[in-house]
Amino acid sequence: MMYPVEYQIAAAFLVDFLAGDPRFLPHPVRAIGWLAAATERILRSIRCLHLRIAGVMAVIIVVGGTVALAYAFLLLCGFLHPLLQFTAGILILYFSIASRDLADHAYAVLRPLAVNDIGQARRSVSMIVGRDTSSLDEQGIAQAAVESVAENTVDGVTAPLFYALLFGPVGALAYKAVNTLDSSFGYKNERYLEFGWASARFDDLVNFLPSRLTVPCIAAAAALMRLRYRDVLPSVLSTAGKHTSPNAGYPEAAFAGALGVRFGGPRSYGGVVTDLPYLGIAENRPNIDSIKQAVVLMLLSSGVFLVTGVFLRLVVQAAMLYLM
Repeated sequence: MMYPVEYQIAAAFLVDFLAGDPRFLPHPVRAIGWLAAATERILRSIRCLHLRIAGVMAVIIVVGGTVALAYAFLLLCGFLHPLLQFTAGILILYFSIASRDLADHAYAVLRPLAVNDIGQARRSVSMIVGRDTSSLDEQGIAQAAVESVAENTVDGVTAPLFYALLFGPVGALAYKAVNTLDSSFGYKNERYLEFGWASARFDDLVNFLPSRLTVPCIAAAAALMRLRYRDVLPSVLSTAGKHTSPNAGYPEAAFAGALGVRFGGPRSYGGVVTDLPYLGIAENRPNIDSIKQAVVLMLLSSGVFLVTGVFLRLVVQAAMLYLM
């Protein structure tokens, strides 16, 4: 008996919401990271290989290897029993979604802020952002946390759901492989400018549609929460394109509009101050309440994305059956 992938995705989403990401469990993303690092060492050891070509090969090896292993694993489980294959698919999808983990990290910042423990709040927020946090005040910490939730709504939740709806568990894990490669190699520094070029460009490509499709889901969730849903689209249209990333500006500008706050502005990276363009059409800076609202908005937006995606998938399947 074949089980619809919609059941697997819904079950994985629920399990992630309830269980999160326990640190004691082996995580396939860590294995993908290990594979990426090993592949880099091997390819860099080939002296005659141009770094950009080596980077393209790294993408093919890591993403292709992830797809092949995930597919073989599901085939093996299916050979043993269909129910085992169904459960294995849920497990792969569960590891590909990170809504609860994203919420937990945000609340790890919120809790010390609520009792005015700025030192602990700075340490907690440093775990989820790349900027210098040692001199951030309360509003700076809150802004860093909310921006992280907004940006990672796509990377951690809606993009894996998008590829799961299209290609099942293997598609979701393939996306995580691309995302892990970008996290590993997608830096514009001397070491990775050439080697990481393919990883960064491929990540931009696979996030193009999910980042934009997430915007109306954020607006719908904001309406359900009675936030500033009418400001979501104007905020995105007027400021999303200012972001240095071709995709990250969309969820961030949407969150800024919904929450009535402004993202961007000056921040320090490695002691060097960078003045980033502002996102959002309001002038307010995020605060403690913004963190709470951002977490709920992320979870609700993800739920709207999932329900809408499942509905559209069922409509397409029904239309195909009718035409046949």
